[in-house]
Amino acid sequence: MNGAQSLIKTLANCGVDMCFANPGTSEMHFVAALDSVPEMRAVLCLFEGVVTGAADGYGRVAGKPAATLLHLGPGLANGLANLHNARRANTPIVNIVGDHATYHLQYDALLTSDIVGFARPVSAWICESKSAQTVAGDAARAVQAARSAPGGVATLILPADTAWNEAERPAQMLRDIGPAPVSSQAVDDIARLLGNGKKTTFLLRGSALHGAGLEAAGRVQAKTGARLLCDTFAPHSEVGAGRVPVERIPYFAEQIVDFLKGIEQIVLVGAKPPVSFFAYPGKPSWCAPQDCQFSHLAHPHEDAAGALAALADALNAPAQSSIRVPLQLGGLPKGPLNAMSAGQIIAELTPDDAIFAEEAATSGMPLLVTLSTARPHTHLPLTGGSIGQGLPLAVGAALAAPERKVICPHGDGGAAYTMQALWSMAREELDITVVIYANRSYAILNIELQRVGATGAGAKALSMLDLHNPEMNWVKIAEGLGVEASRATTCEEFASQYAAAMQQKGPRLIEVMI
Repeated sequence: MNGAQSLIKTLANCGVDMCFANPGTSEMHFVAALDSVPEMRAVLCLFEGVVTGAADGYGRVAGKPAATLLHLGPGLANGLANLHNARRANTPIVNIVGDHATYHLQYDALLTSDIVGFARPVSAWICESKSAQTVAGDAARAVQAARSAPGGVATLILPADTAWNEAERPAQMLRDIGPAPVSSQAVDDIARLLGNGKKTTFLLRGSALHGAGLEAAGRVQAKTGARLLCDTFAPHSEVGAGRVPVERIPYFAEQIVDFLKGIEQIVLVGAKPPVSFFAYPGKPSWCAPQDCQFSHLAHPHEDAAGALAALADALNAPAQSSIRVPLQLGGLPKGPLNAMSAGQIIAELTPDDAIFAEEAATSGMPLLVTLSTARPHTHLPLTGGSIGQGLPLAVGAALAAPERKVICPHGDGGAAYTMQALWSMAREELDITVVIYANRSYAILNIELQRVGATGAGAKALSMLDLHNPEMNWVKIAEGLGVEASRATTCEEFASQYAAAMQQKGPRLIEVMI
């Protein structure tokens, strides 16, 4: 057994059975080792940003890490943007990066680089294997690190000679670390706090926004009347009819200030205090009321779902919340397409239990409004602000939950960053419907240009935000990458095309002209 085989077998022993890869020469022994471990599924991606974004989507839905396989420092660098997004989502990922053989590094060959330096800003854990004998143990520790609460990117750097040299045996899975239980004292403190008569809200994140955690939050809400909020870009939330209602914090700073006006105390459950996404002249960065008091029920590394259940019990809350989102569908609109009418059509026709890998940008707000009372679904947004995440995220989500429909509403500007994901959708025959909002613009930047107070913007400046001349044809792009595609210019056309996509299996792209 060589080091590469010990790696793949160890990953399988540790429950990692999905690998997204864009390998190079240094990783050929790892590629060859894939055939020796039938449990490992390998998915080829044409660009490293698709590799890392797909691993993020897989981890968010599966609740366990996938592995990546990247080629040296430049390959890692190409994938950094979506590793940044994954870090902000606390997604578990085993990020494997090949390097030159240990004895070859001294010659400073052209692809030599500071891989640790590239990895540091996005990684919760980094290890460089020095010998084939240590690869298995290092891999087991990488899986443990990725799975450790609250979850993160564990980067394992493997020189080429650690792959081809002789190893001993694969390692077994190490115990998970966390999430840490919340003390009874912390629960009692919050229970007492809720009796002080002040206007209270809970800001939820992580396991508090789905499954048992969301249900427990609903029990607390039913007992106390406290508002339940989530971050603008909460990584994984369960939304729609029948679910416990959670209000999403708005995007712009002044909207957040108005949204939180009058709140006297905020209880953080795996979340951080709300701040502005960017700094703007004359607008606040800190968005909570100045006299608002913050308390922690659970820190990000702690068991948010368990803490909420304990709090609900301490309050003698009802066994189930009676407060539920009603199913409210507005029907199918007619006539010209815009962001709101497109959102209404998506909400009307999407089946139960779909997954939304959403990067709709300026079209996202009307979409989220219409989806808030649509059929129950899972929402996975862009988490770190680095656009080009939605398409790869959909790939990973579809592989983690092949029995569920995945919808990817995406702005055209961001989709251009990682359009290669369409090829992987076709190759793997994934059940994904991509909706491209084609406004031929970085529309959010037209808004931000005004908000930051930039003056004197003329034709040259505005051309930097415009995607005309030439226009991208997403139907031809998708078809060229193997995905069936169509274009909708009216509500009637979009409704017909989207309904057909919901009835069929496999990848489909619809370009919505808005």
